[in-house]
Amino acid sequence: MPYEDNRGRPETAHHIIVEERERLSVSGVEEVERFDENTIVMTTVRGTLVIQGENLHIEKLSLDGGDLKVEGDIDALSYEDSGRSSSGGLLSRLFR
Repeated sequence: MPYEDNRGRPETAHHIIVEERERLSVSGVEEVERFDENTIVMTTVRGTLVIQGENLHIEKLSLDGGDLKVEGDIDALSYEDSGRSSSGGLLSRLFR
């Protein structure tokens, strides 16, 4: 009988490192949805991350390792709410 690990796979780590607001390293990247010089939108293991700034350039992208490196003038980092069904709206909370 083969050994089966029932614990499941460990979740990939998600880290963000910002250096001098000019360099950004992100781990746990699953997909880059879109990018231009002012905005980069990516899916990470912790949700959708939006990077805003000016003259943004992707220096390195490794989806196999889940790493992304960005250079440019970084103004903001934010996570978009994915509309998780666990929280729901007012009616879903009332009828639990």
